[in-house]
Amino acid sequence: MTALHHEIAGPDGARVLLLGPSLGTTLRMWDGQLPLAERFRLVRFDHRGQGASPLPPGPYEIADLGRDVLELLDTLGLERVHYAGLSLGGMVGMWLGANAPDRIDHLVLLCTAAFMPPVSMWEQRIAIVSDAGSVEPIADAVLDRWLTPEFRAADPEQAASLRAMIAGSPPEGYAACCGAIARMDLRGELETVQAPTLVVSGAQDVATPVADQELIAGAVAGARHSVVSPAAHLAAVEQPERVNGLIAGFLG
Repeated sequence: MTALHHEIAGPDGARVLLLGPSLGTTLRMWDGQLPLAERFRLVRFDHRGQGASPLPPGPYEIADLGRDVLELLDTLGLERVHYAGLSLGGMVGMWLGANAPDRIDHLVLLCTAAFMPPVSMWEQRIAIVSDAGSVEPIADAVLDRWLTPEFRAADPEQAASLRAMIAGSPPEGYAACCGAIARMDLRGELETVQAPTLVVSGAQDVATPVADQELIAGAVAGARHSVVSPAAHLAAVEQPERVNGLIAGFLG
């Protein structure tokens, strides 16, 4: 297990909401959700091999990342929390919901998938990053898929910040997380998720299209599904007020 880097915001005694980021980003991905700290105690974290968290040797599996979160809960003395995750963070959320149901109160899954073939796509990405010793060569292509052109034009400063975050991701950790996604298949575990679940899609998301979230919402009993538009893969970044409203309304 790995002691995850994390930051906490919000009042003592408030309900705790963990925020799990996407592949290649850090907890700063959730800056637009900081207004939720008026109502919740936010715990934002970096996955292993990402941001300021430790970089253990690979390979990684989604279960490893999920157990890291459970270790973080134990370290913070948190028995049961709300959890929201985007992309890779959502994959970890599905694992937690299925494998640690006693620790998860409500679950929010944003722009994510339970299964992401083909493996060859991930192998190619791993090879590029490993050969270059950097995520820089794929940063532009990733950002093109993660943000709508309209958002990039309207907020070039934030787009540039996100690109720098992706390009600066530790290549070994990025590659190991890619491997975890390549081997992931959570479809058979979805029906075991007991936590009330909200699934959120970005209407223009080509990385994890709306059909991926429809599959999740259809498999998790009682799950709600909302589509945010305009928004690509990083819907929480492009539409923070809309996403914050959905989260706050769902958690009550």
